[in-house]
Amino acid sequence: MKTKAVRLYGKDDLRLEEFELPAIAEDEILARIVSDSICMSSYKAAQQGAAHKRVPDDVADNPVIIGHEFCGVIVEVGAKWQDQYKPGDRFAIQPNLNYQGTLYSPGYSFAYIGGSATHIVIPHQVMELGCLLPYRGEAFFHGSLAEPMSCIVGAYHAQYHTEAGVYQHKMGIVPGGRLALLACAGPMGLGAIDYALHGDIQPSLLVVTDVDEARLSRAQSIFTIEDAKKQGVELLYVNTALHEDPVAYLRGLTGGAGFDDVFAYAPIRQVVEQADAILGRDGCLNFFAGPTDTGFSAMMNFYNVHYGATHIVGTSGGNTDDLIESIHLMEEGRINLAAMVTHIGGLDAVIDTTLRLPKIPGGKKLIYTGIRMPLTAIGDMAASEEPLLQRLGEIVDANGGLWCVQAEQYLLDNAQPIEL
Repeated sequence: MKTKAVRLYGKDDLRLEEFELPAIAEDEILARIVSDSICMSSYKAAQQGAAHKRVPDDVADNPVIIGHEFCGVIVEVGAKWQDQYKPGDRFAIQPNLNYQGTLYSPGYSFAYIGGSATHIVIPHQVMELGCLLPYRGEAFFHGSLAEPMSCIVGAYHAQYHTEAGVYQHKMGIVPGGRLALLACAGPMGLGAIDYALHGDIQPSLLVVTDVDEARLSRAQSIFTIEDAKKQGVELLYVNTALHEDPVAYLRGLTGGAGFDDVFAYAPIRQVVEQADAILGRDGCLNFFAGPTDTGFSAMMNFYNVHYGATHIVGTSGGNTDDLIESIHLMEEGRINLAAMVTHIGGLDAVIDTTLRLPKIPGGKKLIYTGIRMPLTAIGDMAASEEPLLQRLGEIVDANGGLWCVQAEQYLLDNAQPIEL
């Protein structure tokens, strides 16, 4: 079967190509991709090429398909898996395989599996590790966003705390504690706010900071202070650029005690040092944002490490249990990841979008791989002169400005297919 896919050959070398997929082996699965959201990690892989830890050294001769936040439909199942998977089943995937201690994963490391493709061959490792997950949701884009959400869930689970004199870690954020999310009004930040409010453990105080007033305003319009109160959470939004001494201001919100849990959602030294400075006793700093600079560093107060038991943790991706939890939260209607999405495009928009990702404002860029469509901001659709976009804009406006299953279905039914 032929596929059309975006493949990585090296630094800044992405190519949209059509090629033949091999016939599946008895332990493989053929699948059709419907949606894939573009992650900053794909940008980093494109920037670094073979220097990236997940990209093979021989990528110039054996290119890989990019994209790892995808959802689709199973087309054909090899004999080994026919008792577990059926053609027509929808699926989501956990790309963080951790297979035999390697960092190789779909979207970075394989020739025939990645999200920026029309069709893929899913290798045996994915099924053997339980990373091909049933997805029963209506919207494919929710299945795509389950992967980035699993990274958020995993980070929350990685937090840990102790009691004085007791050498056992209590995992997770402090129930009813003080939680700060720094530089957190971007797409992943919105997911972090959603999970803090609607996950199994809520803080009593949640402070969200950013220096972009437009992003903060959008976050506040989606996750309102009033709705947070219904969850028993005092929610505050703070533009730290407006305060001469942000650390003093933020600590003042806790009565000087500091925060139990602090997440840094930007790989910026000032943000990391600010996060460290607002920790309370036994406070845990989560460095969520992955830097491209291998020498990235920041100052940390080791006096507080010694006497205040402050500590730091970081995670790179979630695990399968985190993805399963994300899917269940969506299926139960507890979280709505549509808030992350600000742009829609087709497979032909992937290369330009990936290479320019840090320069494109807004949240998640969602790709439908079976169609041809330039990357388009959801907020611009209603004003377009193109009938397809006008209708999508009407559907989105009726849904409070958020992408939705009705918009997705209309797009899939009416957009120009990608040529094969």
